[in-house]
Amino acid sequence: MPVRILVADDHQVVRTGLRALLESKTGWQVCAEAANGREAVEKASQLKPDVAVLDIGMPLLNGVEATRQIRKFSPKTEVLILTMHDSELLVQEVLGAGAHGYILKDEADRNLVAAVDALRRHKPYLSSRVSDAASKTAMASGDGAISGQTVRSRLTPREREILQLLAEGKSNKEVAGYLGISVKTAETHRANIMLKMDFHSITELVRYAVRNKIIQS
Repeated sequence: MPVRILVADDHQVVRTGLRALLESKTGWQVCAEAANGREAVEKASQLKPDVAVLDIGMPLLNGVEATRQIRKFSPKTEVLILTMHDSELLVQEVLGAGAHGYILKDEADRNLVAAVDALRRHKPYLSSRVSDAASKTAMASGDGAISGQTVRSRLTPREREILQLLAEGKSNKEVAGYLGISVKTAETHRANIMLKMDFHSITELVRYAVRNKIIQS
C-alpha cells in the first residue's frame, strides 16, 4: 500500500519542494496540498492520509489548532510539524495537541523522509535540536499529552480559532462567516477571549499572537 501524505504550508515553493522530496521515496505519494490550516483540516478529514506534514504559522488556523482538529476528525493520521521554530513551549503545545513528530525546516533535507517513515509506523520522531526537556516529555507520553498548562489553555478550541482570526484582522462578521456562526455569537466569543486573557485592546491580542507564533508578523 502506498504511503499517502498531506502537505500544508502557506508558501507554494515550500510545498513543491516537500512534494519532490517525499515522492522521491518509492511508494510514497502526496495525496493533497493545503495553503492554510483550515484547508488542511478539511482535506485530512476527507482523504484520511497516513501522515500530515504541517507548518506552524499558517493563516486562518495555525498548526497547533490544525493538529488538534486533524487528530479529532482523522485519528489514524499522524501529524508531523515542520517549522522554523524550536521553542520548547511550542513543541509541548503541538505534542499536547496530538502531533508525534517535530522537525525544523533547515533539517528537512536530512530528516524529513526519516520522520515520515517513523510516523507512518506510529513511532515518534523529534528533531535533535528540540530541547532535552521537551524530548523527555514527549517520549514519556504515549498519546502526546502534556501535563503543564499554557496560558492559551484558558481558551476553548473555538475561542483559540477566533483569537487567530481576530489577530489576522478579521471582523466579527468575517469570523462568523468562516466558522458558520452568527455575528452575535462571534461577538460573545471575542468578549470572552478579551476577558479570559486580560486583553484591553486588539493591539494587545495581536502582540500576543505574534509573540506566541499563532500568526506571523
